[in-house]
Amino acid sequence: MSPGEKSYEETPRTDIKATMGEAGATVKEGVISGLKGVNEIETQIVTLVKNTVSDTLKATGSVADETLNVTKDVLQGTFKAVEEVGTGLLLSSKSVAKGIIMGVSDVGGDVLSVAKQVIRGTVNGAAEIGADVGQVARRTVDGIIEAARETGANAEEMAKVTVNGAIEAAGSVGNTAVKAVREVLVNVVEGVKDVAGAALPKEKP
Repeated sequence: MSPGEKSYEETPRTDIKATMGEAGATVKEGVISGLKGVNEIETQIVTLVKNTVSDTLKATGSVADETLNVTKDVLQGTFKAVEEVGTGLLLSSKSVAKGIIMGVSDVGGDVLSVAKQVIRGTVNGAAEIGADVGQVARRTVDGIIEAARETGANAEEMAKVTVNGAIEAAGSVGNTAVKAVREVLVNVVEGVKDVAGAALPKEKP
């Protein structure tokens, strides 16, 4: 370590709340600038999100306690960026999801619980801003599965958890969203029809 560098262990616990807000702000600014460019947008966003999540979790000193908070903060930053730019959730959702999973994996966090939180947050956020919930869900799932493969996680297990989470989240939005999400995700992983069918809200007699 060169002189002047601070180790993560030296970061005081009192800085955690500030760091959380900074994670969302950092991703927001990065997504905005990335969406305004054309070249290598997805790669840039994946790298930005991965490094932001990984660095923020290292700085907190408590990966287990803070992973879901950082994930929520990064997703909020993404939606704020999309609102300011006026477009781009379809473009950024895959890259942001992939970056979050890779950043959490880097620090040994629980990628399965994070994957479920990412898809639920993204589906709900897409519905709130009037985006195409089905297509955004598909892009997000693609990003999560790509990250699983690249980090050596169980891609099939990750896909099942993620698809289940997508349909649960869509169920809270409405039946139209459930239909849209199910249609685009039904072929994502083998056996997903059973997962999707189990998660669909039952019709009342």
